Amino acid sequence: MTKILQISQLGNPVLRQPSQVVENVKADRIQQLIDNLISTVQHAHGVGIAAPQAAMCDRLFIVASRPNLRYPQAPHMEPTAMINPRIVAASTETVKDWEGCLSIPGIRGLVPRSRAIEIEYTCRDGKLHRQELTDFVARIVQHEYDHLDGIVFLDRVESTKELMTEDEYQQQFVKLL
Repeated sequence: MTKILQISQLGNPVLRQPSQVVENVKADRIQQLIDNLISTVQHAHGVGIAAPQAAMCDRLFIVASRPNLRYPQAPHMEPTAMINPRIVAASTETVKDWEGCLSIPGIRGLVPRSRAIEIEYTCRDGKLHRQELTDFVARIVQHEYDHLDGIVFLDRVESTKELMTEDEYQQQFVKLL
């Protein structure tokens, strides 16, 4: 049975610690963590969540893009666990776009990210995958990957003038869609 996990908030030291490599992908604890993270991200209307956001120092995150209240234009994809991920290539072309974070509620920031990346990761069944990702999904992966290294999106914003509240973001951008 899955459960909704408490999401660590900005200021909790776990969000600033590097995560640890997952040695046994098929361990019951890891499989249960994956299920719980999927339930948690869906419940919170997120598009991704990393283990450190649930106070776990495992090097894994979930990408679960789908249209929802926070991201109505998000593409739909099945929730995917990326364990021990490694970004092996990133485009030099960067794009700035608005990001939010379940661990930093109420704030959005304009964050520059590579438009395209290539990532290698182990999935929950232990198989190694390599994928090229672009645009919104590439952004999600880079955001969650940062969490594994103790980085939050606020660290990537180039100016405090590129921050706004979630309410203002919803009024300016979401209602226009």
